[in-house]
Amino acid sequence: MLFDEIARTSTDVSETRARSAKVERLAVCLRELRADEVRAAVTFLSGGLPRIGVGWASLRDLPEPAPRASLEVLDVDAALGRVAASSGRGSQEARRGELGSVFALATEREQTFLRGILHGELRQGALEGIMVDAVARAAEVPAVDVRRALMLAGELPPVAEAALSGGKPGLARFRLEVLRPVKPMLAQTAETVTDAVGRTGSAAVEWKLDGARIQVHRLGREVRAFTRSLADVTDRVPEVAAAALALPVDAVVLDGEVIALRPDDRPHPFQVSMSRFGSSFDDRPSESVALSSFFFDCLHLDGDDLIDRPYRDRVGALDSVVPTDMRVPRSEPSTPVEAELFLEDALAHGHEGVVVKGLDSRYEAGRRGAAWIKVKRAATLDLVVLAAEWGHGRRQGKLSNLHLGARDPESGGFVMLGKTFKGLTDEILAWQTDRLLGLATTREGHVVRVRPELVVEIAFDGVQTSSRYPGGLALRFARVKGYRPDKPASEADTVDAVRALRERQG
Repeated sequence: MLFDEIARTSTDVSETRARSAKVERLAVCLRELRADEVRAAVTFLSGGLPRIGVGWASLRDLPEPAPRASLEVLDVDAALGRVAASSGRGSQEARRGELGSVFALATEREQTFLRGILHGELRQGALEGIMVDAVARAAEVPAVDVRRALMLAGELPPVAEAALSGGKPGLARFRLEVLRPVKPMLAQTAETVTDAVGRTGSAAVEWKLDGARIQVHRLGREVRAFTRSLADVTDRVPEVAAAALALPVDAVVLDGEVIALRPDDRPHPFQVSMSRFGSSFDDRPSESVALSSFFFDCLHLDGDDLIDRPYRDRVGALDSVVPTDMRVPRSEPSTPVEAELFLEDALAHGHEGVVVKGLDSRYEAGRRGAAWIKVKRAATLDLVVLAAEWGHGRRQGKLSNLHLGARDPESGGFVMLGKTFKGLTDEILAWQTDRLLGLATTREGHVVRVRPELVVEIAFDGVQTSSRYPGGLALRFARVKGYRPDKPASEADTVDAVRALRERQG
């Protein structure tokens, strides 16, 4: 397939508002691919290109567009592979040369599309959920089977290849493999525990710790620890590996949180816990505070895969091998009053709130279904940094005022909700300046626009209507609670969730 058809599909999808129409247009394109083109095409269409060392400066002064389309999908895939593999002395010049060769053969539409995927700024609305449905439609298989395979594979391109070439039997070949990460299950939100239990039915309630999500695999004496984005951080958390090795098991996959606790067992600020991971402020684990492991789910135990079993069975397995002091506190309240008291207990211990989990629910990753529902007392949103402004006074030379955006599921872009410079310590200012400059795309006066990759948790006092921003909404008294380098932009809160908050406020 010509690369121009991928670019044309992206343009068509970006100009389409209806989800069903997006899915159908993508499915039409997927059906026309050769088997060896599927992985690359799905990567391009979903904007999921890995970081390959191409900054905004590398895409300046490139050749004029070609008059006609000639690039094949696999030509572009191979060229970008060579760019990613280029390293060492002279690698920057080699990347520019490789990119120049590709852009010289690309039409104007192809060049625009290439810039979008290289900058991580593809704005077409083909997010992972829509791509999953498009793969299912193109392969004529149930979407639930594609989602299950994606959970186990961790990435969509190989799943799409299996679905389009082998149908449902091809997807059935994906199995949970100990030491290979599984995409994590996510939760919806509710304002009260009573509301959450009303949506889940018979449920357990767990503390929602203000820590970092972690998935721990053990096979024999080998242990691997993964973040919610599936990054391997085993070497960053040796005490977690030691705790897993102490369990009376041969093979296990656990889902949970790691958190830095004070001597009184109250949590340190979230950023202290995150300082043990690679994109954090402190890159020296030996000088960091220790992390405690708390698990709330068991996906595999000694040869038995549990992901298709109900939650009650999975936590039964968890309780059988993980000691109480390594489990997230959990209760099965018989009345709403008991559930509310459990929430108050979590808050009294310094944690965020609770998660209500349906006892009969299966483990389903990548969707914020009604099986897990989080309840937090403080109003917070996980938003994406779209730009930042150079500071003044003591913040001179630091990127300070953050432009905040909520995810728009329809367009695939982000809707700005306001700015804030509140809640930023000197340490965070130094870190975010370095990090944001590495994500910079353009600079306009005192404003530095960045690739929308960095997620920040924002506390606020309410949502108000505003004519200043395109979405018509703005946050009142927004302030930074902490960065979420463990969370990808695709899991940031949506503008629909913000609109719902505004409606509930009346």
